[in-house]
Amino acid sequence: MSALILICSVKNSVSGDINPRCKTAMSFLHTVKSEFFIAFRYLFGRSNKGERYLLAAAAGIALSLIPIMVTLIVTDGMIQGITERFLELGTGHIQVRPSRNASAMGFKSEDAEFVVKKRDGVRGVWKEIDGVGIILGLHGKTGTGIRAIDPSFWEDEGSRKYLDVIAGEGAIKNDNDVLLGSSLAKKAGAEIAKTIRIMTLRTNEDGKTIPHAELFYVRGIISSGYHEIDANCCVISYNAGKKFLDPEYSDSYLVVKIDDPYLHAEQITQNINKDLRDYFRARTWQQVKPAQYSSYETTRQILLFIMALIVLIAAVNVSSATSMLVIERERDIAVLKTCGLSPAGISAVFLLGSFLTGLSGAVLGITLGLLCGIHINQIIHGIESVINIFTEILNAGSVRLLDPEYYLQSIPIIIDWKTVFIIVIFTVICSITASAFPSFRAGRMKPVELLRKY
Repeated sequence: MSALILICSVKNSVSGDINPRCKTAMSFLHTVKSEFFIAFRYLFGRSNKGERYLLAAAAGIALSLIPIMVTLIVTDGMIQGITERFLELGTGHIQVRPSRNASAMGFKSEDAEFVVKKRDGVRGVWKEIDGVGIILGLHGKTGTGIRAIDPSFWEDEGSRKYLDVIAGEGAIKNDNDVLLGSSLAKKAGAEIAKTIRIMTLRTNEDGKTIPHAELFYVRGIISSGYHEIDANCCVISYNAGKKFLDPEYSDSYLVVKIDDPYLHAEQITQNINKDLRDYFRARTWQQVKPAQYSSYETTRQILLFIMALIVLIAAVNVSSATSMLVIERERDIAVLKTCGLSPAGISAVFLLGSFLTGLSGAVLGITLGLLCGIHINQIIHGIESVINIFTEILNAGSVRLLDPEYYLQSIPIIIDWKTVFIIVIFTVICSITASAFPSFRAGRMKPVELLRKY
């Protein structure tokens, strides 16, 4: 505003008057500044009148935003943590599968692997065979999926990031080695440095389906930090899979990892399909498991929608607070109108008050919510410790708020600043909209009738 006043102070060289447009702009900014100052005093002033209603409404908005921010951080962290574990340890970023024309034209998986590796942005390519079988351990048996993949897959930076070695080694050295997920090993009663029997189905020369079993050495027990992956993680070498898994009951494809699976997967997949023509077909990780990943996003949207309803309810309090403020400030309204403030100016005072109420509540609530969300793992462990103190006194079992059977062992902290900004804008708009009726009603009040009351 000071810059505008400086510019407008330069007078016309002929008449010596200030430019009329500058006078209008200065008058407008002066009025807005006055209305903003009055609204600011109504919210943060020391008076014991209606200001307390606006502060209470701001506090209500802040309290409603704390669980929203915690939910947002926890949901995004869980979804991204689970998704990245599936991408890096499971499906990969892109899968390339042979078509019917591949075998007919003599196009092999080695040829496709060579073509895909030359693509820019490709980090690695591995051959994989998937099948199903039964593990016969020392103390039990259980069904599982069997992954036969090149051992170098576990040396990739993404695989190392999310793979924890619980016991033994996290690498396959021989064709009779096997890596087991921690949950699967526990269920099957498998132990490190012991042998287990894996049974699959095979078609013999007569066309009959018969069971086939082989012994494998448990080289390592591993964990991804997510139960669903660990409960179905039985890994052998690719060479062992070619011999052990029957092609009729298994699935063979290429696992591809790229530099950025979130931004470039679609484009690289299209380029790979152009290079491989109709012999092989590439699919992105979203296309490999569309139902799973779409359910994650749907769950996130539903949670945010429910939390948005809480914000709408909190915004109703802004309307009530503004109505009470108008009633208790009737004398001020009469004086301001008598001094020349227009009905629109009166309405603007209360609209700016609701704007400041929503903004201050949003800033306070989001700040506290971010602090809680960033330290959510420590908060959960603290609550668990307190609850378990009482369960020990009552001789009850221990409590796990985030049971690793269903959730990640630790929640990654992910802050979506774009969504945070949208939440702030949504909160402020709801506050202004909710207070529109009492604000316009204040602007229509007649000063003479108000002065008669006092």
